[in-house]
Amino acid sequence: MKFSEQWLRGWVNPQVSRDELVARLSMAGLEVDSVTPAAGQFSGILVGEILATEQHPDADKLRVCQVSNGAETFQVVCGAPNARPGIKIPFAMIGAELPGDFKIKKAKLRGVESFGMLCSAAELQISEENDGLLELAADAPVGQDIRQYLNLDDASIEIGLTPNRGDCLSLAGLARDVSALYDVPATRPVVPAVPAAHDEVRSVEVSAPAACPRYLGRVIRNVDLSKPTPLWMVERLRRSDVRSIDAAVDITNYVMLELGQPMHAFDLAEINGGIRVRMAEEGEKLVLLDGQEVALRADTLVIADHTRALAIAGVMGGEHSGVNTEKTRDLFLESAFFEPISVAGKARSYGLHTDASHRYERGVDSQLAREAMERATALLLEIVGGEAGPIIEAVSQQHLPNIAPITLRDERITQMLGLQMDAAQVEQLLNALELTTSANGAGQWTVTVPSHRFDISLEVDLIEELARLYGYNNLPVRYPQARLAPQGKPETRGELPNLRRLLVARGYQEAITYSFIDPKLFELFTPGVEPLVLANPISNDMAAMRASLWPGLVKAMQHNLNRQQDRVRLFESGLRFVGQLGDLKQQPMIAGVVTGSRLPEGWANGRDGIDFFDVKADVEALLGYSGALSDFSFVAGKHPALHPGQTARIERDGKEVGYLGAIHPELAKTLGLDRPVYVFELVLGDVVEGRLPKFSELSKFPETRRDLALIAGRDVASSSVLEVIRDNAGEWLTDLRLFDVYQGKGIDPDRKSLAVGLTWQHPSRTLNDDEVNETLQNILTSLEQRLNTTLRK
Repeated sequence: MKFSEQWLRGWVNPQVSRDELVARLSMAGLEVDSVTPAAGQFSGILVGEILATEQHPDADKLRVCQVSNGAETFQVVCGAPNARPGIKIPFAMIGAELPGDFKIKKAKLRGVESFGMLCSAAELQISEENDGLLELAADAPVGQDIRQYLNLDDASIEIGLTPNRGDCLSLAGLARDVSALYDVPATRPVVPAVPAAHDEVRSVEVSAPAACPRYLGRVIRNVDLSKPTPLWMVERLRRSDVRSIDAAVDITNYVMLELGQPMHAFDLAEINGGIRVRMAEEGEKLVLLDGQEVALRADTLVIADHTRALAIAGVMGGEHSGVNTEKTRDLFLESAFFEPISVAGKARSYGLHTDASHRYERGVDSQLAREAMERATALLLEIVGGEAGPIIEAVSQQHLPNIAPITLRDERITQMLGLQMDAAQVEQLLNALELTTSANGAGQWTVTVPSHRFDISLEVDLIEELARLYGYNNLPVRYPQARLAPQGKPETRGELPNLRRLLVARGYQEAITYSFIDPKLFELFTPGVEPLVLANPISNDMAAMRASLWPGLVKAMQHNLNRQQDRVRLFESGLRFVGQLGDLKQQPMIAGVVTGSRLPEGWANGRDGIDFFDVKADVEALLGYSGALSDFSFVAGKHPALHPGQTARIERDGKEVGYLGAIHPELAKTLGLDRPVYVFELVLGDVVEGRLPKFSELSKFPETRRDLALIAGRDVASSSVLEVIRDNAGEWLTDLRLFDVYQGKGIDPDRKSLAVGLTWQHPSRTLNDDEVNETLQNILTSLEQRLNTTLRK
């Protein structure tokens, strides 16, 4: 919204400077985007009159003008195409200063003396029009300072309004707010009813009352549109960034800026029958005022006559029914209330944006249409003459907006604003906005909201208005107060950042991938599982929510491999999504992918490739972070995405918590991977849940170690062997280590050799050989009975 400061001060004039007014408007939520002077800095420029012109003797495009300043006549050479006798123009006499520190001096142009300069609007920085001299009104007083005559000591103020403040898209709304902010009265123009001078009417039928609850029309006959728009109106429109077109259009635009009610004037001769407010027929054609032909949709509200559409309601009129200054003699003036939802987005859908649509989409006062009609009628009769007929009104009361009274509580004001407002101040601030307050006692009010404040419907809206008027910068600064008891941090639970640092220390880099993946990739990693598909995906290859972190990590690994990064170690923490809506499980996971050499390239490092046990060591480091590694076990498992012989299911107390293994050869082939790739994925909640450390006093007595070479079945898991040993080794066992596995020459093909080391240490004495030998015998007996495992000979 752009407006003239002088125009606003004609409504309400607080005794503050322009800068103070601008700052206060911004602090009240009406943010000022710019302040532009109405004209450039100049002096010594008067209203002049061209008395006579003659062709320059040596230049085809120059004229020699005789210009009067009211006291003397001066010879001025001018090249403007509209320089002619009888017009009044800005006359810069010798000594005058134009914008840009340009001083007028006596000059010779092609041999003819010139005593001054005749100015265009652009040369005075009034506007950008530079196609000729700025022509002033015929009654402009010759000799008067042009700055005083045009009231150029003014500024255009542009406000960036939020969408809810459509009431301030007018001088009336702005004046109402300024009046409330400074507690000074606002002077609203008196709008008397214009009596009907004839009885001609056109019928008005509204077949879509929900979209157009109120429609007013009026016939105005015998107008003379050749009469110019008064200069004061042209200037107010210009300073509001509205271009003057003709008197009829200018007046409807002026009323829109003044009161906030968009209006439209039709050429009465182009209306066949009466007015019908209806929904458009699908594909119906309409040529708009800007010359664009549009095919209307069935959801578009139109103003039509009995044969065709005349305008898109609330957006733009049609070309054939528009006002024409040469032929239009009678007008049909329209003023209506369109429901905001019915017109919202319609302008944009047709590639349009107009001042009317901007207002209707944000809301217009539903009770304003008649006042605007009377105001526009009075201005038309004053400027272009004519006779007004009676107002025709079609209204559906049940479809008009109705704002219910709101209860405002004193305690709620104090709670939200942090200060205690007395009752008189609350009532004064709200009444200044034309809200009606009625005290209910016990610190409550019933507030009735006027029709122009359609953005107020809740108690918090009223409190926001109180804060605006009181001044946000005047509200007290208070910090929240609460009794905050320190929360204990669970010592048995680890933290994700520490797990990240652990993996980084082991040579991994963290990756962040999308939570949605290609449905085809989803099927490859989790065949037979129905994916959760997005309703509105970014693209077709990002349409399914991931059920595992592996697809994203593998794609990230491929991206690196394709850029000559042969050693890739990536990890990610994030959610996986299992199930469908209504039964969706979002589970935090941590996962990794590894390929390439075991160690970074270097003169001291070998070139061995990574293997299953290297990755298993990384996983064990994660599982052991919280001090509960012994709670986890690695069990041979099956997973559709993993190699059948290199897959471990990770369990904790019998519950599955993740998988570790090599990518399945068929999957690797499908993905175009020509190297071993290992992955792991763990449920984060089980990884971070640990065990509280306990202090054990160090023994000062010597350790006793025994090594056993055992022969076990080929299919017997080494973890089972270690579990039996641990169960029978007694309470003084301090270390149990598997340090060799052998299959080959000298060993039955169906058997394997396991070498384990056992260490005992007593806290208060030295263990003797008999005690250790007895324990060893118990271990060997249990191994033979439970696992058919014997001592190697």
